Amino acid sequence: MTTLYLLALLPPEPVFSETWAMKQEVHQLTGSRNALKLPPHITLIPPLKQNDAFEARCVATLTDFMASQAAFRVELDGFAWFGSRTLFVHVSGADEVKRFHAALVDWLARHLPEVPRESRPFTPHLTLATRDLPAEQVPALRQLFNKRDYRASFDVQTITLFRHDGRQWQPRATFALNSPDAHL
Repeated sequence: MTTLYLLALLPPEPVFSETWAMKQEVHQLTGSRNALKLPPHITLIPPLKQNDAFEARCVATLTDFMASQAAFRVELDGFAWFGSRTLFVHVSGADEVKRFHAALVDWLARHLPEVPRESRPFTPHLTLATRDLPAEQVPALRQLFNKRDYRASFDVQTITLFRHDGRQWQPRATFALNSPDAHL
């Protein structure tokens, strides 16, 4: 059987609650539900289908990788769009998260080659609404978020592996940077 997996970094409090509230606000204004399927996060490895044996290998590989990585800082600054259907919180000064992502992708290529390399460039962001955002509501949403200012920063100390259970994403393992143990 194949299952969908996703690897992401979740912001700690208070950024988690602040961005979760924004996702819920967009849902209430537009009816868009897709972004509510996951907590606020920055995707490191997008959804990929793998067999059930993948999870144990992935946990072992990520545990080894994270033991060699130091915590790093993420700066959020304002809002932006991908096209007309994806609203997100912009990651500014993304060099540190891009370095971490590049090291992760290189590690996975050597130690877990079934994780495919992305064909598009990595653009760290925190999605507020995507895909099911009604096109007719985009202009008003753009106007609303163009008037807003949001800035926050946080230290990344963990990443989380999610598995889709057929209805929603479930956290399966959280890995601490510079820690040899995954907390299941």
